[in-house]
Parts: sequence; C-alpha cells; structure tokens
Amino acid sequence: MHTLKAGILYFILVFGAGFLLGPMRVLWLVPRVGVRTAELIESPIMFVVIFLAARWIVRRITPIITAGQRLGIGVVALFLLVSVEIVLTPILWGVSFVDYLKGRDPIANTAFAIMLLLFALMPLLLARLSLDRRFTS
Repeated sequence: MHTLKAGILYFILVFGAGFLLGPMRVLWLVPRVGVRTAELIESPIMFVVIFLAARWIVRRITPIITAGQRLGIGVVALFLLVSVEIVLTPILWGVSFVDYLKGRDPIANTAFAIMLLLFALMPLLLARLSLDRRFTS
C-alpha cells in the first residue's frame, strides 16, 4: 500500500508542477520562441522537478524500499500521468490524444517521451546512482 500511496503523491507533485508551468510555457514562451524551443526549455525544469519529487518521496514516505517498490512508485505515477493526459487533451486542445501526439513536433515529442521514461524510472535510478543509501535490492 505504501507503493500505491507514494506513486500517487509522486504523480501529484510532478503533475502539479507541470500544470503550473504549462500555462506559462503556452502563454509566455511559445509566442516568443516557438513551440519546440518552449517545450525544450521546459524539459530541464521538469527534470529537476522529477528528480526532487522522486528523492523526496523515497526518503520521506518509506524508510526502507526495494527496487520493486521504487519501480512500482514510478509505474503508478506514470499510469496516472498518462491517464490524465489522455482525459485532459481533448478538453484542453479539442483533439484526441493520438491526434495531439501526431501533431506534435518530433523533437519535442522525443524529449517528452524521454521525460516520461525518466519520470517512471527516477525512484529506481536514484538508488542505482547511489543517491539514496537506504536502498535494498
């Protein structure tokens, strides 16, 4: 149950930051630098958010955590994030999620896919990179 709760909280932290950054990107950056550049500027910021949120989750939520639990946290969070994206895309952009992805810039879309992968794996990567000493295999 800790894994599910931690995954939900991890999702809330990262999605909340993205939800706040999104309008700034769309309303302020896109008109100045274009969609691709704006999304690429946002990616490192989101990487820092993902890193800090994952580190906070695995340090605060569970005292000793296995590789499977860490991966579970990331998978739960990724599932929630993709689910919300699928639901909100037609509401916010007026197109299906698949059409939205097809219409995206290929470079920005690749960066988005990499960020999703990092989002899912970050709780596990923190242990593998020896950034959290309380990791157990």
